[in-house]
Amino acid sequence: MSDLEPEVQRRPRLSRRAVALIVSGAATFMLVAIAFLLPVPFVKLAPGPTFNVIGESDGQPVIAIDGAETFPVTGSLDMTTVRESGGPRGGLTFIDAIASWFDPQDAVVPRELIYPDDVSGEDVQARQAALFSTSKSDAIAAALNYLELPLTSEVIATAVYPDTPADGNFEAGDQIRRLDGAEVSEPRQVVEAIQGAPVGTDFTFDIRRLGVDSSITVTSADNPEKPGTPYIGIGVGEFFAAEFEIDFTLADIGGPSAGLIFATGIVDKLTPEDLTAGKTIAGTGTITPEGEIGPIGGIRQKLAGARNDGAELFLMPATHCAEAEGHIPDGLTVAPVKTLTEAIDAIKEWRAGGSLAQCPMPQ
Repeated sequence: MSDLEPEVQRRPRLSRRAVALIVSGAATFMLVAIAFLLPVPFVKLAPGPTFNVIGESDGQPVIAIDGAETFPVTGSLDMTTVRESGGPRGGLTFIDAIASWFDPQDAVVPRELIYPDDVSGEDVQARQAALFSTSKSDAIAAALNYLELPLTSEVIATAVYPDTPADGNFEAGDQIRRLDGAEVSEPRQVVEAIQGAPVGTDFTFDIRRLGVDSSITVTSADNPEKPGTPYIGIGVGEFFAAEFEIDFTLADIGGPSAGLIFATGIVDKLTPEDLTAGKTIAGTGTITPEGEIGPIGGIRQKLAGARNDGAELFLMPATHCAEAEGHIPDGLTVAPVKTLTEAIDAIKEWRAGGSLAQCPMPQ
């Protein structure tokens, strides 16, 4: 080799073991990355949006009252919700689940604690819609009973479940007036008639849908969830109504927990006193026609969501005192209540600067 020729440098060669380590490390990294993005069998609960029930949504009053005198209202009376990720529809990744563990406003629970494996997304939607429909009806009854106004009632299909004999025949909200010619005044009449006849029996229903009367025939089938039991695939409930029109315009909301706030909103609109008086009040709770307030899910997320949207007072079922302890946001006063009367009295007392009942409440 002459002085003018550059010396060739030999590059060190990787051993087979090093190559194997690099390849296996890269493969492991890829698998871990994929695992982080795969759905996990958990449900994430996070604060959802709030809705002012004495205000408007999409340009329409959330509670629309026609045919009765109403009074001006100010401020906000917020219905609280929980945003859910996962469940029958899936979609919750490992990264989402881990991140939620570190967010005090969120909760992550095993999916099977909320949804059995055999529950479809469509079933969930139908059942949640039925509960929401019942909560609106019970809110009307509770409010009018509080105001000592007359009530009427009718039997309706609260939900129509997919892939059942009723699917395509009934629609949620149909009023059931007669069954095989007999007048229907209670939900149990429908249940007893269907379950008291053999599978494959034809039933003729006289219904009213959006003010139009019609007749439909549905054949019962064997209930796959309760083999040997005839069913047609509807939920049946009693719907309470005033002697004037009370409509709720919110869509795509499910569950029963708006009952307390809906009832309070109806009372606020039908009475001269402005309950909220420019303040932001939120709350949650099921309600019975008699005005008794019951438990709900996601109380910690609803407390956080209410405060995030500016609420100063929160109406909560008294049964959630222990669960809410340590999770009440700064600046939020919580009133644990057991009845609609207690809830309205709590608003008046808080607005006047008085002291409210605190947790734990005596049984």
